[in-house]
Amino acid sequence: MDEIRKRAAERARAMGLTYAGALLPAEAGELMKAGGWLVDVRTKPELAYVGRIPGAAAVEWQTWPDGRPNPAFLAELAALVPRDEPVMFICRSGARSHSAAQAATQAGWREAYNVLEGFEGDKDAAQHRGTVGGWKKACLPWIQS
Repeated sequence: MDEIRKRAAERARAMGLTYAGALLPAEAGELMKAGGWLVDVRTKPELAYVGRIPGAAAVEWQTWPDGRPNPAFLAELAALVPRDEPVMFICRSGARSHSAAQAATQAGWREAYNVLEGFEGDKDAAQHRGTVGGWKKACLPWIQS
């Protein structure tokens, strides 16, 4: 696990990030197996209709349907994840989870990570997700309602 954290920290430095690190989906899966907290910051409808990760906590970064920031995000996170434990954030493509990792770091979480590529990755040439990067493309565990 130390090697994964080291690579994630190196990526963060190279990208100019303010949080502990940037993880690839497979690395996040390994840290999750080792006891790290994975927090999915997608909306409830995304989790229900697109799919979710077994064992991941869910705390919306933005509310549905208006897309406004969730004013209770940090309070909900604090109720689930102690500030001294590693926490990884994932969303659809890595953008909202980046913001969540920044906010968690600013609020006192010492080891916050963003999961690059997110759950579905970027769009492919046909404008579909799930084929270019992401948790699903990496064949990591997920389920659909």
